[in-house]
Amino acid sequence: SAAAAGTSTSNRQQQLLLEGELRDIRQLLWGPSIRPEVFRRWSQGFDFSQHEPSALVQHDGGPCCVIAPVQAYLLKILLMETPGHSFSDLTPDKCKTLLIQAICQILMKCKSSKYRIVSLRANRQAAAGSGVGGCPSSSAAALPEEIDGDAEMVDALENVPSHEQLELGVDAAMTATAAASDLVNQNTMEEGAASGATAEALEGAADQLNPETFHERLCVSELEQIDDVEKYYAGNFHVLADECGVLLLLYTVLLTKGVDNVLSEVSDTSEPLIHGTYGYGSQALINLMLTGRAVPYVWDNEQDVGGLKLKGITQQSDIGFITLMEQMQYCTVGFFYKNPKNPVWVMGSETHLTVLFSNERRLVSPETPSEVARRVFRQFDTEGSNFIPSPLLQDVLCALDLVSEPEYVDLMRKKLDPESLGIILLNDFMNEFFPTEKKSVPDTFDLLHYNGIPNSNCDNRVRYNKGHAIQLESDVRMCNPSDPMLTCLQTKWPNIEVNWNDSRTPSLN
Repeated sequence: SAAAAGTSTSNRQQQLLLEGELRDIRQLLWGPSIRPEVFRRWSQGFDFSQHEPSALVQHDGGPCCVIAPVQAYLLKILLMETPGHSFSDLTPDKCKTLLIQAICQILMKCKSSKYRIVSLRANRQAAAGSGVGGCPSSSAAALPEEIDGDAEMVDALENVPSHEQLELGVDAAMTATAAASDLVNQNTMEEGAASGATAEALEGAADQLNPETFHERLCVSELEQIDDVEKYYAGNFHVLADECGVLLLLYTVLLTKGVDNVLSEVSDTSEPLIHGTYGYGSQALINLMLTGRAVPYVWDNEQDVGGLKLKGITQQSDIGFITLMEQMQYCTVGFFYKNPKNPVWVMGSETHLTVLFSNERRLVSPETPSEVARRVFRQFDTEGSNFIPSPLLQDVLCALDLVSEPEYVDLMRKKLDPESLGIILLNDFMNEFFPTEKKSVPDTFDLLHYNGIPNSNCDNRVRYNKGHAIQLESDVRMCNPSDPMLTCLQTKWPNIEVNWNDSRTPSLN
């Protein structure tokens, strides 16, 4: 009928638009070409450590810019939103649920109009040349609740009339054959895991999935509500666990955000979001995963540099970010990232991302006036030497909304710099303006650290490393170039010392 023909034409137009967006995402992520070695390192699913039930394992270098933020959100949910649970009593099913919830929280920050879930069609559909509409759908998300038993599910899907499959279009995006095939493949993999055959099965699958076949098999499901997304992943967990689960989530995040929205935030698109040689993700990609905005910088708000408006973080984030690169003066991490809503931080080194977290809620409590003063003072102390040039005193007082009339400033300058050395010490400033200093952060607290690469853990076992932190009284920062972990922590807590369990400092790399 005419109505059916119109629907078919509309669906085809939607499909062409989605195919165009997927091509744009490929270009945005990888550039004009993809190195097979880099793609291979990114080709992994989400799987948990055998030695730490809630810790994700990263098999190779590269995908930490996806895995570490997902791990951070998982820990945030576990620590802050799931009271009564400890790391020791987590079951595999509970960890899968935490993973799905973490992914949903990331997607909620990125949503522009609809949730657009990217998955892979079965091989035979790819060979047949079907478009992006041949993959798991919104209607499929509810099927695990409606049909009991794998056999009944496969039978029901295979008997969907062909005209109904067509009418599902891009919104539904799942043909019966693909769903049945994916389900059978997943069951086969689970049985293989029980017999020790999973590694071989995954190796074989990864060999077949080169960059071209991966992109040929991409398909999209569009969902309206986040509850539908959670149901979808609960019923199709293999989309996350199979050999390209990390990449599929990354494409889902970008497609849900919208290519145009990403481009408007990235600003500079001359370089791909994934480094063509080394395979690491850009800062814009890290920021997108953590905040839902693909801005390229980590300072607060915008900064005007030579007339250019350079975009940073615009509000307090759920998850924080600190980096060793700040100590090396390659960047400046702003207050919003250093002081997140939850005591969970992604930590950056020159080559890798890890996660720092704590049960101590007071680490993210509001700053006291004296702590605000210290932070503002240090913004003008660009060398980290605990003093400022005396001409900057008026700027500091203005930034703190204190009295800054010229006559008063001159009087204070003479009092704080009686020998006319041209500098004002932090301690003298604090004693004058904030004599009854109070701290919101405790003097001692526990920290835990996650590194998803087995080789970076003791005995190649991915586990959380625990340490006991102490805030020293001195304002003199003790720099130790041979301890990158401490150096990175001091960008957030300048006077911190940490005694790690087993006297082994965790690796940032």
